[in-house]
Amino acid sequence: MLTICTAMLTLAACAAARWYLDRTSRRETEYAGGRVRLRALWNGGAAFGLGIRREHVLAASFATLWMLWRQRRRSPLGAGLILGGGISNLLERLRLGRVYDYVQFPRAPGQLKQYVFNLADFAIILGGLCFALHRKRR
Repeated sequence: MLTICTAMLTLAACAAARWYLDRTSRRETEYAGGRVRLRALWNGGAAFGLGIRREHVLAASFATLWMLWRQRRRSPLGAGLILGGGISNLLERLRLGRVYDYVQFPRAPGQLKQYVFNLADFAIILGGLCFALHRKRR
């Protein structure tokens, strides 16, 4: 139940963020002394702008979400975050053929500063950390 509730809350938060950003100005805005930048960017590829065909992205997404659902008992919260974020990005990709990214860290180390993320991406990363911190139950 925790997995489903977390996934639904994550989906709702991603939809709300997308709705809000669609209705506000699309100009770049910086926060935290230039460490965080809101910047509208449409990502037509896979994660990190990789040029992977849409069909392959969709097939990999469905397979990954199914495997994750089967492992949800290991970390229900982590599974919910990953499922919610993954489904959010997948639905946007199915509906629009691309994903709307909007958070960038221009002062991050290395190449990390060039990437632009969305709330679903952060949920997926946080969910992955939850999985990494939980040992597999026997």
